[in-house]
Amino acid sequence: MREVPFVFFTALLLAAVFLAAGCFYGWRRNRKIYRTIDRMLDEILDGEPISQSDIREGEISALASKAKRVKEKVDLGISAAEEEKEQVKSLISNMSHQLKTPLAGLMMYREMLEDEGLDEETRKRFLAKMKGQSEKIDWILQSLFKMVNLEQGAVVFGAEALPIWETILDAVGAVLDRAERRNIRVLTEPFEDRMLWHNRKWTAEVLVNLLENAVKYTEPGGSVTILVRPMEMYTEIAVSDTGRGIRQEELTEIFKRFYRSRDVENIEGSGIGLYLSRLILEHEKGYITAESEVGEGSKFSVFLKNCKNNMEIFSDS
Repeated sequence: MREVPFVFFTALLLAAVFLAAGCFYGWRRNRKIYRTIDRMLDEILDGEPISQSDIREGEISALASKAKRVKEKVDLGISAAEEEKEQVKSLISNMSHQLKTPLAGLMMYREMLEDEGLDEETRKRFLAKMKGQSEKIDWILQSLFKMVNLEQGAVVFGAEALPIWETILDAVGAVLDRAERRNIRVLTEPFEDRMLWHNRKWTAEVLVNLLENAVKYTEPGGSVTILVRPMEMYTEIAVSDTGRGIRQEELTEIFKRFYRSRDVENIEGSGIGLYLSRLILEHEKGYITAESEVGEGSKFSVFLKNCKNNMEIFSDS
């Protein structure tokens, strides 16, 4: 009978020892887990790579994996924020550069107009020049607003099946006076009207940009030709000129925002038109390409999607 308490107390003691050992092991394990989590959080906050945990339990391993994913998302967010910051800085810098010249012109002509000794003819000439500089500032600002809104998706315009002839006519009408003043012929090769997927106003703006560039960079006496060529899925609208041409290495650069070739730095321009044209066509699921040889002229081709009912619509005409 006396051995029962001894055995009982021995078993109780062993249970206490095992319990204490278990608690100590659990304490050490939890402390190790805490330190591992604390280290991973510090690494995320310090922007350092997540080190591989030496704890192999499934829960901790999964936690480490999630920590790495969190850090990747944080890094992506930081990278995107830095990129956006640089884009804003670049945009502001380029806007300032684009507006500097016409603003300086306005100030100069205003100072000249303050001269009370100016004759009426000279005064009218300066006023006309001020009007021209004001219109240039307005055009630059409008183009910048369109560009930023298209980039941010703030402008949504609908495209539909429309005859391309009317859109081309709108664009030609907008540049014809300027072409005539520079003694440049604008020719349109005969073509059968087609229904293409586009927005008349925005696509006309694309063609106006191309035609204005063609007129600007072509010497007096030259010509600009518009050619419409149907293809299987798209229709090509090509604007070709007999101008100065573009160097081959620049053909991949000219559609970038604010890009201007050093060959035309002395010619008035903003470097917005081609980039804006590319954005517009992307919204219409179309695209634009360029071909050129220095001294031989350039060819810019707009590709718009054909409408399936093309033949049906024009079969009765």
